[in-house]
Amino acid sequence: MKKDKPIILVDPFPRTMDILFSKENLKYLNNNFKLLNAPKKNKINFYKKNLPNALYIFGQPDLPTELLKTQTTLKAIFNVESNFMNNMDYEYCFKNNIHVLATSPVFAQPVAEMALGLTLSIARSIHIAHNDFIKGREKYGGAISKNNFLLKNKTFGFIGFGDLAKATLPLIRVFSNNILAYDPWISDSVIESKKVIPTSLNNIFKKSDIVYVYATSTTTNKEMIKLKNLNLFKDSSVILIMSRASVINFDDLYRFLKDRNVYAAIDVFPKEPFPKTDPFRKLKNVIFSSHRAGALDVAFKNMGEIVMKDIKLISRNLKPKNCKKAELKTVKKIISAPVKIN
Repeated sequence: MKKDKPIILVDPFPRTMDILFSKENLKYLNNNFKLLNAPKKNKINFYKKNLPNALYIFGQPDLPTELLKTQTTLKAIFNVESNFMNNMDYEYCFKNNIHVLATSPVFAQPVAEMALGLTLSIARSIHIAHNDFIKGREKYGGAISKNNFLLKNKTFGFIGFGDLAKATLPLIRVFSNNILAYDPWISDSVIESKKVIPTSLNNIFKKSDIVYVYATSTTTNKEMIKLKNLNLFKDSSVILIMSRASVINFDDLYRFLKDRNVYAAIDVFPKEPFPKTDPFRKLKNVIFSSHRAGALDVAFKNMGEIVMKDIKLISRNLKPKNCKKAELKTVKKIISAPVKIN
């Protein structure tokens, strides 16, 4: 008698399977598993029917405790958006040996490289010079470079010291070893082990020339960066908002950027799409990027690769080691919502 294939519930919003998995990996999945696609609406009946016999879930749908209790074979939930969401009973999962995993590590290098690129563009007015040239008003020689600066020996500051900061570290060490970090979730000893100086949020702004905002959204850090912090910045400093917009008060950020001789690059916004009439768009000292720092095809395919690697480990009763594991002490404080894709 032919054995039934183990079931994977496929619900990878905002991704799709063809974005995540190579043809070879899709073939492997279809040959070895029964893939059941969740509907876009009225999902509850789909999960009531199929969760009891599912082995894996691709995606992180709403899974209240009563629904989770119907599972009998579930081994792992793979969040392919990138950030854990507060929409399920994590404690139940941990008690029942269900791995809750996120593919966020694949975004660290793309975001780090984008952040460095934006930093260099600000430092040397690359974006301004390009636009001037296109419009036929370019300035030759050093005319446009009067306020430019070198990154060498600058002081860099990280707000958040997770995967993004750690991927950025080797990129900026080329220029300087003066590096500070603020992260209340990570011990000083861990930060110091990377030859980075742990410090307070205020000191990040007082002492840094260039600040990377890499903090994730939690219940405790909503709009933790306010005007009183930003006003500690020196003139000609740079702030790059690269993780989640909710950690900074955008009204305060606008007032600060409008009135001060400072620079910013922003990849994430409180509302996406960002309102076309928002006065932010008129600021000349800001580079805007439409939440695309991590959005590379290679990163999405790498998501599929690490999912496949961990599935093969779990199938051998080994612990997953490629995706990021949810931790009970921190995951309940995360308030991320899925990223919208046009």
